[in-house]
Amino acid sequence: MDELKQEIKELIISSLELEDVKPENIKDDAPIFGTGLGLDSIDALELGVAIKKKFGVKLSAENEDSKKHFASVNALAEFISANRA
Repeated sequence: MDELKQEIKELIISSLELEDVKPENIKDDAPIFGTGLGLDSIDALELGVAIKKKFGVKLSAENEDSKKHFASVNALAEFISANRA
């Protein structure tokens, strides 16, 4: 699971072009949006597309659970490992 979390952090940084952020700066349980990395809804869309491409999982904007999956790196890792294609 640690390897998956590392991949997620690297994907967040590369897909959102967060040049000043390093994977070790992203805490596994810290919020990704709002007070965490300060990402917004546009970033969520871009990250959702990148996750779909890299891991083959679908995230639906209409699905209320999607917000839970984007809560933290831990939440994304759990979702991806449970739903990988």
